[in-house]
Amino acid sequence: MAAMQESALALQLKGYRLATAEITYHMPDHPGLLQSFLWQHLDLAPEYPRLHQFLDYWRQHIEAVLHSVKVGRVELISPARVKHARAAFLLH
Repeated sequence: MAAMQESALALQLKGYRLATAEITYHMPDHPGLLQSFLWQHLDLAPEYPRLHQFLDYWRQHIEAVLHSVKVGRVELISPARVKHARAAFLLH
């Protein structure tokens, strides 16, 4: 681990955003049974170097076979969003 890790805020100011990947895979002995794994980390879109590093590790050290990877990301630093309710319901 690096001696001087940057804080999450410092990374976000450099353009890193929270990336979520849904990794669908199967085990070699059960190719008809798909399973999923969720991975989240601060990463740089659209290259996603941290995700590619994780997937390379997966291919080299985990016997599960990758089927597909879906990636989504969210802007962590953004103004607050406020929505007004159109109706209110009271339970008595």
